[in-house]
Amino acid sequence: MSAPRPVATRKAVSNRAAPPEAPREEPPPEQAVAPGRSLVRVGADRGASLAERVVGQFHRLTWRTPLHQMRLRGRHPLKLLGVPRDPVAGDARAGAELIEGEIVWGTVRADLATLDFADSRHGRGFVDHVQSFAWLRDLPVAGPREVTAPVAEAVLARWLHAHADRVDDVAWRPDLWGRRILAWTFHAPLILSSGDVTYRSAVLNTLARGARHLDRAADTAAVGVPRIAAYAGLIVAGLLIPGGDPRVAIGEQGLARALRQGTMPDGGVVSRSPVDLLDLVELLASLLAVYEERRREPPGMATATLARAVPALLGVMLGDGQLSSWQGGGPLDAGRVARVVTGSGIRTRPQRQSRDWGFQRLSAGQTVAVIDCAPPPASRLARGGCASTLAFELADGPRRIVVNCGGGQPWGTLTRGIAAGLRTTAAHSTLTLADSNSTAIHADGSLGRGVTLVELDRQEQEAASRIEASHDGYVRRHGFVHRRLLSLAADGRELAGEDVLLPRNEGRGSRPGLPIAFAARFHLAPGVEATATADGMAALLRVDGGPPWQFRCRGGALAIEDGLWIDGAGRPTPATQLVVTGEAPAGGTSVSWTFKRAG
Repeated sequence: MSAPRPVATRKAVSNRAAPPEAPREEPPPEQAVAPGRSLVRVGADRGASLAERVVGQFHRLTWRTPLHQMRLRGRHPLKLLGVPRDPVAGDARAGAELIEGEIVWGTVRADLATLDFADSRHGRGFVDHVQSFAWLRDLPVAGPREVTAPVAEAVLARWLHAHADRVDDVAWRPDLWGRRILAWTFHAPLILSSGDVTYRSAVLNTLARGARHLDRAADTAAVGVPRIAAYAGLIVAGLLIPGGDPRVAIGEQGLARALRQGTMPDGGVVSRSPVDLLDLVELLASLLAVYEERRREPPGMATATLARAVPALLGVMLGDGQLSSWQGGGPLDAGRVARVVTGSGIRTRPQRQSRDWGFQRLSAGQTVAVIDCAPPPASRLARGGCASTLAFELADGPRRIVVNCGGGQPWGTLTRGIAAGLRTTAAHSTLTLADSNSTAIHADGSLGRGVTLVELDRQEQEAASRIEASHDGYVRRHGFVHRRLLSLAADGRELAGEDVLLPRNEGRGSRPGLPIAFAARFHLAPGVEATATADGMAALLRVDGGPPWQFRCRGGALAIEDGLWIDGAGRPTPATQLVVTGEAPAGGTSVSWTFKRAG
């Protein structure tokens, strides 16, 4: 079922970052919640087949051959046909660091003077950030051109020396070339202001060689945002390098395919990661800015996808202006999220219901809850997909109360052990059965059997908004369906929930008829201090800077344990979790609980 189209308009935006605004929660009629029951199944795996992967590997091998080098030859462009304005403002603090000689990405700092563009010690996220040249947008907001241009030109000259003439799997990856073309053309005044004719010619020639590489390689990028990035760069090259009309036509056809494969009808992305959706919004906003610069009509599918993507993105934001943590992604800096949303030019409201993408949003008063009501993404469509079905996050205004532990995307700096642990069901605020994942995570990182079907029913009533959802992830192994009911009071002061384990005959548990241990976990955000009450069935939650909340449960034993949360810069932060444990007999069981604002 597709979500209704949002009311959205695109407007011209300035190049200055706007502070994050609290999303307005009253949806227009076009975004009214569709009540009723629906089924969410694992979709067709639109990832690469074995044959496609073999072909992709063959293409990558051909990149190093003399034949491919011949394909990269062509006329040297003397100029660009335009210099579009970057719609996404940069980070002035990061730009100041660049001027001082350091590049900063999450928790990583590296010296520009000794920067190794292919050094993987700092993680894939850092390498991608450096190689994409996305950091160029941070320089214009940090100082005048006479100060920032020498910094950009010095780094680019070193990149040209290291990678311009040698095609490899890192620097010449199609999605990175797509992003690089966007960065170089948007910030041409920074990288082409030198009086050195040889250097300027090398930049323009390498740009043209990158475009010719994408002519052959764009369709070998991974399905989803990477392939969309590759085709966006191909189109931009066609629009801004003379003689590019045939390239634009081919690129638009490829982009249409990539958008069909990589996005969902209600605005989400196939990886189900909010961080990837933020990336998509940034890419499409940038692409449309180039069409605007060239006074060309953009493809309707690109504008329509952007109009759907922004409300879906807002739908998984919490009151602090950051993203909720799903499918390997963390909250990210609120300023960065705000700059991308502002740069999109789309003014709309948060989407409350994404039945294709799989997230539901409950909101009342200052309280917001975001719930995962879908199976994990198909394994080949996600890097680091998580077994998070029926987990939720809860916030009181700008203060987070209940969270998931998070993930390392896009930073990529976490240790392998922590990154693997963050993908588990236990790292999310939901119920685990027999200390196992609702969807299996294999040793090689791929997702296995588990949740294939989520049944969802949402009702909007005068007193409360109510969601009832269930998944079949534990049926085959343990013979139980997990059903979760959530109800947010109309004043936002109470979130009531119930976790139910219902017996299902086709289960093939290893101990048929014996009780099975369960644990309902509620990970608390850093700054939330939990103190157990005397009866052992409740906890008082002191919230830093906000009113206290109370948690109370029935049907299990409550414990307060240590936890972990990954912050907006990818740093592991100590936290606390509430854990309700018990055993489910063959006939099933239930646990009820409430979060209630006490102040």
